[in-house]
This record gives sequence, structure tokens and C-alpha cells, in this order.
Amino acid sequence: MTQSPQANHPGHAVQVLAAHAIYCILGVNNGDALDHPDMVCLGDIYALDPDEQPQRLVVSKTASGTQQISAGSAIGTPGAPVAFEARYTFMAADGDKVDVLLLALPDGSRFALPLSPMTAQADYTLLKTDETPEDISLSDLLCISFVRGTMITLASGEQRAIEDLAIGDKVLTRDHGGQEIRWVGKATLRAVGAFAPVLIAAGTLGNSGDLIVSQHHRMFLYQRQRKAGVPTSELLVQAKHLVDGERVFLREGGFIDFFSLVFDHHEIIYAEGIPAESLMVNDATVSRLPAELSADVRARFPGLSQHQHFGTEAGRKFLDEIGTAALFKAPARDTPRPER
Repeated sequence: MTQSPQANHPGHAVQVLAAHAIYCILGVNNGDALDHPDMVCLGDIYALDPDEQPQRLVVSKTASGTQQISAGSAIGTPGAPVAFEARYTFMAADGDKVDVLLLALPDGSRFALPLSPMTAQADYTLLKTDETPEDISLSDLLCISFVRGTMITLASGEQRAIEDLAIGDKVLTRDHGGQEIRWVGKATLRAVGAFAPVLIAAGTLGNSGDLIVSQHHRMFLYQRQRKAGVPTSELLVQAKHLVDGERVFLREGGFIDFFSLVFDHHEIIYAEGIPAESLMVNDATVSRLPAELSADVRARFPGLSQHQHFGTEAGRKFLDEIGTAALFKAPARDTPRPER
């Protein structure tokens, strides 16, 4: 049977909040919910309603490129169009930036889609608005990591550009020797806001070349002298927390290819010679994949039960206390011997 030219591409699901769940607590619009850009004021402080529960939104893309609600969505009517009205950039008290998309449905309802985690315990200052955000495929919100050209260490000791890797290739891991790649993800994104990558200059962490990763991608750092209050010497640090404007930068502008690697377990692999995490597979990750990729990952990882590597997550507060320079001056990297 011939497929209609207007047939939809497979749908994918994200968790959204009613727009009123993000509301102004201090400023010109005190008490008002997040609204269209011409109704908000930069500098106002917003908070997340702790009683508001996220809702499942399933969206598919038509052959013409528009996005619409699909079956299985908890909100809206299947077939109804979804419009991106605005993009907002907020800053939390600890300096973290969060981009939020404002989505509008034909019935006039609006929903907020945070591109980074938000918490009801934090306040967020509105820094920037964009009334005409470029349409974003929700499948682009996959948590991906390394950019094109990143050199990955194989089990043999050879280094190969990430875009040249394939399922079945054996990559060197810190804890389990050579492990086969089970899945490779790729997306091309506009490098702005939450999608602007982090550039770690060559030598900063012992990396042999410039290492460019997505903001939430975590680097593995081994501290020979464990810091007070940290249960392990092994730290997982989000790249965005390392940005200092001197050796680690946000690189905005243009388009960029991101790649992610999945193994049987959440692994620490070597990129530009230094340890960094692989994509961790769990239900939250898989729910953000397009349906056909989600089905493939679910088949390959039936339990969806990968757990975080045993390293301790180092948050912004801890890094502010010790200073990122303490991480940059870490001893030579801890690298296992390649397989023979």
C-alpha cells in the first residue's frame, strides 16, 4: 500500500508543564504565569509550582515538516498542530542557565518545555526572550554528547573519529576493558542556548586535543586526595560547570553535529585521551527518542536499567567551593592499558 505524502513520521514523547506552573514571584509581573514575550519583563524572577505535575506530550512530524499531536498524548487532540511560540533563557541562583520553550495548542492552551532540569526549590531570573525560535524537532532533545571529529580510543589503543564508529566496534572503557558499541545516535542542531556546546581547550584536563561536548555531558575526574564531603575520589562533572571563559568556553553559533554512544552498561570511555561518560540508557532517556529509535533501543536494552557509574556527581555548589582550577590541575589521567 502506497504511503500518503502527508503521512506522519513516528512520534516521540516529552514531559511538559502547563505554562502557569512557571510564574513570577518578584518583579514587574509578580504573580503572573509565564506568557508571550511581549507580556514578560527581563529581570523578573520566576519559580516552579511544586504542586504542578508534568504531562506527557507525544508529537509527530508530518511530511511537510509541521509538528502535530499524536496518539498517546495526555494533552491536546491527535492531529492538532503544535507551535513553538517562544524560547526563554533563565538563570538560577547558582549560575546555571535553563532554556524553556513555550508551546501553543489550537485551543489556546500553552505549555512549557524546559530543556534542562528545573526544581521547585530554586528561583530563576529571566535573562532573554526569543519571539521567533527556529522550529525544533522534539527528537533533537535527545541527550547527546560528543561533536564530529572527537577522537575515541578503541580497545586496540587506536583512536578513531566518533563519526566513523559503528555498532559492534570495541571501545576502550575504564572499568570493563573493550566493550562493543550497541547503538550510535546522531543529531544536527543549531548551536545556541541549551544546544551550544562546551569547548575544553587542549591540555586543560590532560586532553590531547580540544574536546567539544554538549553542556550536560559529564567528564570523569579522578582526585587522588578526596575532598571533604565527597564520598568517592571519582567525580562526574557536567561540562557546563567547568566553563571559566579562559580554558573552557561555550561555543555558540552555526550548526553542529552531535554523536552519542551506548554500551551494555553506563561506561567511562576515552575522548581525546581523557575519561568521559557514555550515554546512560534509562526510561527518561529513551522516552526522548523518536519512536523507531526508541523501539530499537528497547529491544537492545530490554531492562532499561542502566545505572550511573559509581563516581560522585559534583554539583555547582561543590565546584564553587573548591574552584574549577583544582580540577584543571589534577594529576595525569588514569588510563587503563589497551587490550592486546
